[in-house]
Amino acid sequence: MEQRVSLITLAVSDIGKSAAFYDALGWQRVDTEDGIVAYDLIGMTLGLYPRDKLAEDIGLPVEELGNGAMTLGYNTREKPEVAVVLAAAKAAGATVLKEAGDVFWGGHHGYFADPDGHVWEVAHNPFSKLSEAGEFRWNGHE
Repeated sequence: MEQRVSLITLAVSDIGKSAAFYDALGWQRVDTEDGIVAYDLIGMTLGLYPRDKLAEDIGLPVEELGNGAMTLGYNTREKPEVAVVLAAAKAAGATVLKEAGDVFWGGHHGYFADPDGHVWEVAHNPFSKLSEAGEFRWNGHE
């Protein structure tokens, strides 16, 4: 198996509401089939799919699908952008879980939850410079 993530699919309770949230953040949808919403990212895609349909596809009762304890990360180019992104997410309907603040390791971050509770970390890591295209790499791009 090659080391990569190609598609992140978020199980959502109301696809219209969730799509409106990501649209309000300024994300651009790609053409998809009915009942699926997708946004192409840098090197991967974020998909929104109804929770009940995802459970059916996996072969689990919807109550067993659960929510994974994880965060989705969005890194910024500059420290002040963290607060700007958190404010935009809040205006789009997110719940800010942690306001922007400095972190013990030298970075700056905050957290929000989208309308379905998927947690996003918005961070500036001064040790991991983004590429010109916005790609993140743990030790940064030169």
